[in-house]
Amino acid sequence: MKLLWVGIAFVVVLAKWVNGFVEFSLNETEISLMEGFGVSKAGYNPLMVGLTLIHGAGAKGAVCLDGTLPGYHWHRGYGSGANNWLIQLEGGGWCSNVRNCVYRKKTRRGSSTYMEKLIPFTGILSEKAQENPDFYNWNRVKLRYCDGASFTGDSEHKGAQLQFRGERIWWAAMEDLMSKGMRNARQTLLSGCSAGGLASILHCDDFKSLFSGNTRVKCLSDAGLFLDAFVVRVDVSGGRTLRNLYSGVVGLQGVGKSLPRICTNHLDPTSCFFPQNLIASVKTPLFILNAAYDSWQIQSSLAPPSADPHGFWHECRLNHAKCSSTQIHFLQGFRNQMLKVISRFSRSRQNGLFINSCFAHCQTERQDTWFADDSPVIRNKPIALAVGDWYFDRAAVKDIDCPYPCDNTCHNLVFR
Repeated sequence: MKLLWVGIAFVVVLAKWVNGFVEFSLNETEISLMEGFGVSKAGYNPLMVGLTLIHGAGAKGAVCLDGTLPGYHWHRGYGSGANNWLIQLEGGGWCSNVRNCVYRKKTRRGSSTYMEKLIPFTGILSEKAQENPDFYNWNRVKLRYCDGASFTGDSEHKGAQLQFRGERIWWAAMEDLMSKGMRNARQTLLSGCSAGGLASILHCDDFKSLFSGNTRVKCLSDAGLFLDAFVVRVDVSGGRTLRNLYSGVVGLQGVGKSLPRICTNHLDPTSCFFPQNLIASVKTPLFILNAAYDSWQIQSSLAPPSADPHGFWHECRLNHAKCSSTQIHFLQGFRNQMLKVISRFSRSRQNGLFINSCFAHCQTERQDTWFADDSPVIRNKPIALAVGDWYFDRAAVKDIDCPYPCDNTCHNLVFR
């Protein structure tokens, strides 16, 4: 009988551990794996930039999940870029319930205590002209992500000692940077990757409002086009994994107040956390960079382990080369839905697009995907030059790749 009870207890603990792992995986692990800083090359020494805490943020209640001060990494511009500013919003998933937010506040995604004091600036943040031809000498800032709701929301959970202050962090950071010279900017670009790419859409018009009409202001979303619906509007199990996650984030963190009124006036707040319902109404010029077969969405939204109990998608979600023809057909439906979502957005002359047929996620901060000899291209143009052509109005950029497997320039992510 004792052995029986020990066995039951073990199963219960194991079930809780598995559930916790799935939650953690969805919100943190896979995002972190995908947000690498690029390929590792012998002798390659990227610029390392120190962390600056925003000391005035505490008085405004603009704090991380655990109550610590938020921060950013800033490399000053020089020469022709001395008065130009690029703000890169860090990504890293979301937390949608008290349990995973409590876990998160003990990591760099929820506390500045655990943030790296130095991080490499590569890709769009690189200081080398040969690696970043249009933005290398700008003021380049990476705003760290520690609220778990894409820099939105304003509430707290006293019992769990959690502060949900993403909206306050956003404004405190902008106020601090304005006081350090950004108010005099001639040209600015708000960018972000993953959850930060979603944030760059959500805050694009807010960013524009900081500047006079004499400042060129544009926004770039990298891997931020998270879809609520595709094909038959469900994941591989018939569920709505990402909508359920977003519903938790929006409800727990009080995100509704932060969302654009033009959306919440006719849709529920959870729907207005999905960029497909926002992009067409953003007034500021916006560039959407996304892989048509976004690795994070395949792994954690379309075919998460929780929706695939028999493991039919296990090999495919780790390596696209192991997908069956049926699975590829399913993923082509996802691509088709993405193209449908951006159709109205793409008709605006001020907006830009780069949708490549890669199994990737976050391509601006990785040097190998942003600008290198073998970077992904569409019509022989790499991402960095496409973004630069759009930003400086050198050319209209509405680049959409042909469907997989036509593109042999992709840097596809493969997991073990």
